[in-house]
Amino acid sequence: MAQIRKDKERETPALSTSSLPDIIFMFLFFFMAVTTMKEVTFKVRVTAPFASEVQKLDNKSLTRYVYVGKPMEQYKKLFGSETRIQLGDVFADISELENFIVSERSAMKETDQNLMTVSIKADKDTKMGIVNDIKQSLRRAYALKIVYTANKTVVNN
Repeated sequence: MAQIRKDKERETPALSTSSLPDIIFMFLFFFMAVTTMKEVTFKVRVTAPFASEVQKLDNKSLTRYVYVGKPMEQYKKLFGSETRIQLGDVFADISELENFIVSERSAMKETDQNLMTVSIKADKDTKMGIVNDIKQSLRRAYALKIVYTANKTVVNN
């Protein structure tokens, strides 16, 4: 019978780092494949007005957007040239805004529902009457946190 000799202690080999870049690239491709960027197709033209006091939103994932402006050129034949409201990727009326807000709120986590903010992205030439109608509809839907999107005014000294 053969005997195994233990003449000397063996050292554990050093950790090989040659495969580390491969692992990092696998993680990179995994996150690129898993994450998606939700982009809205603008159907209304929105040129944001200027404001002197502008702040950035803290948590954009809790923000829902209401776009207000005149339809883009390709939609003018179908919807006319009057100011329209866009919710998500579709045109909507004021009467549909409440249901949109309720459905968006119900899709959120229960802990985040009270933190939902509605951002009104209105064109600078939009009449204030339609903005007031939007605010009244948001009030009926209990969406009381409203912000307006604006560009910061550049001050020359």
